[in-house]
Amino acid sequence: MALSQSIFSTLTSQRVFENASFPFPSSMLKQPLVVSRSPSLSTHFKKARNSFITNCATPENDAKTETPIELRYPAFPTVMDINQIRQILPHRFPFLLVDRVIEYNPGVSAVAIKNVTINDNFFPGHFPERPIMPGVLMVEAMAQVGGLVMLQPEVGGSKQNFFFAGIDKVRFRKPVVAGDTLVMRMTLIKLQKRFGIAKMEGKAYVGGVVVCEGEFLMATGSE
Repeated sequence: MALSQSIFSTLTSQRVFENASFPFPSSMLKQPLVVSRSPSLSTHFKKARNSFITNCATPENDAKTETPIELRYPAFPTVMDINQIRQILPHRFPFLLVDRVIEYNPGVSAVAIKNVTINDNFFPGHFPERPIMPGVLMVEAMAQVGGLVMLQPEVGGSKQNFFFAGIDKVRFRKPVVAGDTLVMRMTLIKLQKRFGIAKMEGKAYVGGVVVCEGEFLMATGSE
């Protein structure tokens, strides 16, 4: 069957070329038409087809493995929650400006966060058209984080009160607005237990960028 089909296709091809007005010798037209198949060319087409299928499937696989944005960022750890903070600091609404402690080294340092929201009571007045956290409250929040170190027995501090004794080299690098998370690190540099005086270094960040920094001198009160 395959042989008859080959002969038929050859004869048909010859008749078509003989009836055409091509300027070729009749002897050339009467030669059998030979079609060869190259194994290497067939293999090339198969490889190209497989490559095309693979490339088309790649974007779909990438879309499936991409992590949604709401799952990319882990939550801050909790070393002290708001209830534990309230047991240490004497501040209360609307002046308690620390929401969570995320790192604490007794007698050395503390890192805490303040979630800045549009519901904070200072935004209606600072400012109605552009809600910016007042710089003095950023300093106050950092001092309260320092108080979490100062008011611990590990450093011989009081459990009731502490007061500002001085503020030096304070710089505000960038505005803090509603929606930001203020991350504050306070590190104890020097402590005079006899006089209850402590010198601390503080830095506050938003998104890893320093927004406020300075040196704090604080004094503890007695029970």
